[in-house]
Amino acid sequence: MLEKIKEPKDLKNLNIDELYCLADEIRSFLVKHISKAGGHLAANLGVVELTIALFLEFDPYSDRIVWDVGHQSYVHKILTGRADRFDTLRKFGGLSGFPKISESMSDAFNSGHSSTSISAAAGFAAAARLNKTDERAVAVIGDGAMTGGMAFEALNHAGSAKLPITVILNDNGMSISKNVSALSNRLKKIRSTARYFRLKSNVKSTLDRIPIIGAPIKKFISDTKSKVRGIILPNTIFEDFGFKYLGPVDGHNIEDLRAVLAQAKDMNEPVLIHIHTKKGKGYAPAEKNPDFFHGVQSFDESTGIPKNVLGETWSDCFGAAMCKMAEKNPRLAAITAAMPLGTGLADFSKRFPDRFYDVAIAEQHAVTFSAGLAKSGITPVAAIYSTFLQRAYDQIIHDVSLMKLHVVFAIDRCGPVGSDGETHQGVYDIAYMSQMPGMTVFSPSNKLDFIDMLDFAVNKMNSPAAVRYPRGEVCNEAVERLSPYKPRLVRDGGDVLIAAVGITVRDAVEAAEILERNGVSAAVADMRCIKPIDVDFMKEYSADKRIVASVEDGIATGGFGQQLAALLMRPVMNFAYPDVPIVQGSVSELKQKYGMDAESIAGEILKVLK
Repeated sequence: MLEKIKEPKDLKNLNIDELYCLADEIRSFLVKHISKAGGHLAANLGVVELTIALFLEFDPYSDRIVWDVGHQSYVHKILTGRADRFDTLRKFGGLSGFPKISESMSDAFNSGHSSTSISAAAGFAAAARLNKTDERAVAVIGDGAMTGGMAFEALNHAGSAKLPITVILNDNGMSISKNVSALSNRLKKIRSTARYFRLKSNVKSTLDRIPIIGAPIKKFISDTKSKVRGIILPNTIFEDFGFKYLGPVDGHNIEDLRAVLAQAKDMNEPVLIHIHTKKGKGYAPAEKNPDFFHGVQSFDESTGIPKNVLGETWSDCFGAAMCKMAEKNPRLAAITAAMPLGTGLADFSKRFPDRFYDVAIAEQHAVTFSAGLAKSGITPVAAIYSTFLQRAYDQIIHDVSLMKLHVVFAIDRCGPVGSDGETHQGVYDIAYMSQMPGMTVFSPSNKLDFIDMLDFAVNKMNSPAAVRYPRGEVCNEAVERLSPYKPRLVRDGGDVLIAAVGITVRDAVEAAEILERNGVSAAVADMRCIKPIDVDFMKEYSADKRIVASVEDGIATGGFGQQLAALLMRPVMNFAYPDVPIVQGSVSELKQKYGMDAESIAGEILKVLK
């Protein structure tokens, strides 16, 4: 069936049995391709029938369908003519793993971060009203993303303004890890109320047995079922926001999905369709372990076992260090925004449940919540990915820095993260964290420094601090222990000083070795602390150097290199990522593309010296 589908309109040529066969083929297609290249599997397996039904009732080219986060957009890509390019998914120069307006006219809005879809759809709906067009706006959002405050801001506005948008709430009881929010509990009550479902089923069966008049009565009840449900259940939270609530609906039943989507399409008002799906559906390993198969590297298709198992990662190291510190420090608490597994805090959550807080997908709240803990004498460590922490920029300033509160930010996935592309690259944290009043920013290049810096920030400081670290395997080299504020001279040299930050120290050392083979003596300093910069050290070791260069895994604008040049009051060759969206690709490909690999660094320095 799949080979027959070149565009969404081709779906209309299939009967219901063929549509279900197509759903099975799509699932096999997803498992086959993602097992080879990695990607977001479980979420996409869960929305196959939904996407089919959605495209049968809405046109992704003339209507505006916004996929929240975008983890579940692969089926959308397959059905909009991109199946033949799926072997390039998330690769350098290939298909994005997220909706991307530059990739297809059917991609209405870029996504990557959560909780944006309803706001965007509301904007589309308002524009359609102003432009007097008949395009419809649809937001597809998961129950995990619905916990984000922005989603509720959008619901409040769209409901009060009576904007004609359709919100499809894909309720699978999961975010990336297990959903722990109050909203999740509320949705669970809605979808599991036995009295309502028994009545609904019994009425439908009874009417089906009544000749002639049964069908019209059933249609009447279907048109007014929200009123019937309202007698049995209290208003949903969505109705309180001014939305017409439809559901819950089996998200794997194409007929039911089409019926409710058609109903919503005919309504000129805010509508929320509540569907219930199974994350990972159709692939046993993903059904059993949907959090693991949320985002995966390559794996064995038949067993689900990963092909390449990493050694100890930076996140693993962080989690182990947190547990060790918590054993000695009873006032240490850990906070994460729906990422206990990704940040390495799963073990901490089990061993110290009374000091572990998963606040769901709500980074702004995570930061201010941490500030409240800190103001009350608790030492909070907020473990948040670099790309997501930028969503809490104001809270870091207003609620932490200005009050000089002792909140420790464990900033995971710093620097280029690879195949997730523009929305996920962790290249902005050096610039935005350096702007925070009173903030100390550490950037270790190895495991020993990482553990020492984290311990120092938690147990020996009383002011805001951040420890930033990359994705992937931790560097386990033996190094001399120093004060966390003091740079480490990795190698000495008389011609050039390369001041490197974090993981870029390895590239700086390789560049120095290339320079040495070309007759240039280069020193390399592992800066370790980005803010404050050890000015005395830098002035001492840069005074007699023909060139001072900086290397950092962040953007140039506002980054470490620019700060260093201002402090030294001399030109600094700044190797950093440019002020443009950083594309997808492997980390090595990105370093080469943007001139951040050892060969490029050495080559540029040699050009200046000639």
